[in-house]
Amino acid sequence: MKLSEIKNNLKKLENIAFQLPNGELVPNHFHVTEVGKVTKNFIDCGGTVRNEEVANFQLWKANDYDHRLHPEKLVHIIELSEDKLQIPDLEIEVEYQMKDTIGKFELDFDGTNFLLVSKLTDCLAKDNCGIPTEKPKVKIGEWKQKENSCTPNSGCC
Repeated sequence: MKLSEIKNNLKKLENIAFQLPNGELVPNHFHVTEVGKVTKNFIDCGGTVRNEEVANFQLWKANDYDHRLHPEKLVHIIELSEDKLQIPDLEIEVEYQMKDTIGKFELDFDGTNFLLVSKLTDCLAKDNCGIPTEKPKVKIGEWKQKENSCTPNSGCC
């Protein structure tokens, strides 16, 4: 989800809810402690230089049960960040404190809740780094050649 999309979705809501991949909701007394731009410059395992930028939101659950972040306030925070940090309409990455580490998520929306979608690692240079392509799956017995299908000097044996 891009910044423009979250702002449009927030303008339709009375309350904000973020849902974790396991279906649990982030406690409704969460705070958005950061909105920023993260730039990642790196070389993949195939030697290609890559640059990625995302808008980053950090969610934090405080023990402040009396305050709730309202949609119009989050829109204001996003717009202020876009202006002050010169953030273009980037894809959003959300950080949230899990049990033992910070989880990083993509963001989606189901019409009611913002969904924290698990991110996965992947090789970006599969064609360059020597990882074999997936072997074709063959049913047992199909690999056997038919009787008399290989004749002397045919090159099949």
